[in-house]
Amino acid sequence: MAKQQRVVIVGGGVIGLLTAFNLAAEVGQVTLLDQSAVGQESSWAGGGIVSPLYPWRYNPAVTALAHWSQDFYPQLAERLFAATGVDPEVHTTGLYWLDLEDEAQALVWAKREGRPLSTVEISAVEGAVPVLGGGYSRAIYMAEVANVRNPRLVKSLKAALQAMPNVTIHEQCEVLGFIREGENVCGVSTAQGDIRGDEVVLAAGAWSGELLSSLGLELPVVPVKGQMILYKCAPDFLSCMVLAKGRYAIPRRDGHVLIGSTLEHEGFDKTPTRTALESLQASAIELIPALAGVQPVGHWAGLRPGSPEGIPYIGRVAGVGGLWLNCGHYRNGLVLAPASCQLFADLLLGREPIIDPAPYAPQGRIQNIA
Repeated sequence: MAKQQRVVIVGGGVIGLLTAFNLAAEVGQVTLLDQSAVGQESSWAGGGIVSPLYPWRYNPAVTALAHWSQDFYPQLAERLFAATGVDPEVHTTGLYWLDLEDEAQALVWAKREGRPLSTVEISAVEGAVPVLGGGYSRAIYMAEVANVRNPRLVKSLKAALQAMPNVTIHEQCEVLGFIREGENVCGVSTAQGDIRGDEVVLAAGAWSGELLSSLGLELPVVPVKGQMILYKCAPDFLSCMVLAKGRYAIPRRDGHVLIGSTLEHEGFDKTPTRTALESLQASAIELIPALAGVQPVGHWAGLRPGSPEGIPYIGRVAGVGGLWLNCGHYRNGLVLAPASCQLFADLLLGREPIIDPAPYAPQGRIQNIA
């Protein structure tokens, strides 16, 4: 790709921000658009565990992106901190999975993939996590699992982009449709006017399917609501991440503990509900009984970009010149972001890709709307 190329990125979540960050030094101009403020949707709302919740249950295509990203996150955080002074706080705590039904499958997966997952005695878990509730009988543990403080990651990426002279960020800028010339897309129409580019990248999370439908293409990415709650505890209250019955507790360095999350198909409704609050509080108390009687200091909802098997769409849209996708990461946008955005940059710039791009290619996975 020529250095003078103009790239327009639709969507300012972690995927859009990191796509811009990776491309900025290689192209002439990057314009990033978001309908609200950057990083305020699923990038802000998620827990930030740098691992799929149950990695052995995923398609190998997700695993390939996850492994590359997990190994890359610490250096990405260091680079952003050095450039901006904003620390994304990649916090390696380890993760205990409790009373898994498919523990044997998890251990087989770990051996095959070379990941340091092992069984531990429940007494060892109780020693490492004294606040853990009783009644658990089995556990497996991976020491190297980290969590990233996603609002700080977004803040750091935004600051890094704002310091780049060839990057422009337009917030509160809703994209209404695509500008077409023949079979090519050459920009987007927004409430503030047309913005043209040589390449247009759709990285709009849960909104990607709706936007692509305006071109007569059916992208099976739909919003999936997730609610979480937050407690404020002492900094040494919880030392490790714990996960049981699909719910998790994540400690931040400053003592905040996140509990998540729900999985709801409610369209684009992001309203936090009392039903979810009560369910999450019950899970919190089951995991950590000391939280009984403690009021959460936060409760919110976000929209995940649900996709079949959680395999994202990364690459050029066949038959539509100038249009690219980097979306559909479902529950793993933060986990998969470094690898997804590096792979995307490799494809757009014509470089040797970091991993085989075939499983993520939009071709054959999106249909014409009848």
